[in-house]
Amino acid sequence: MTFKECKLLGIRFDECKSFLLSLSFHSCTLNLSSFYGLPLKQTSFIACQLHEVEFVEADLTEAVFHECDLAGATFEQTKLSGADFRTARHYLINPTNNQIRKAKFAFDGVGGLLAQFDIELT
Repeated sequence: MTFKECKLLGIRFDECKSFLLSLSFHSCTLNLSSFYGLPLKQTSFIACQLHEVEFVEADLTEAVFHECDLAGATFEQTKLSGADFRTARHYLINPTNNQIRKAKFAFDGVGGLLAQFDIELT
């Protein structure tokens, strides 16, 4: 199912049946929504606002977050292998409690991977 230019606030996608679930989002506002534990391999989030969205224990293997704002999004025990965050912004992802092998990040977004280590980048 593809959502385009939708405002979906606080939606509990985690209550959807996961069997054969296929989602994609283009130019959507998904603030305060939950994708807890969902299998979302290769899901596309294009130009979306994802403030305070819960991705805890979701499988986002090879997902694409193109031009997305992930301010306050929660990633814990999330599978992010091969996911593309190169043009995403405002994400905070702890590499010690998420699977990020072969995920793609832009150099200017590396602070979102290191914030929890309380180090200073200059």
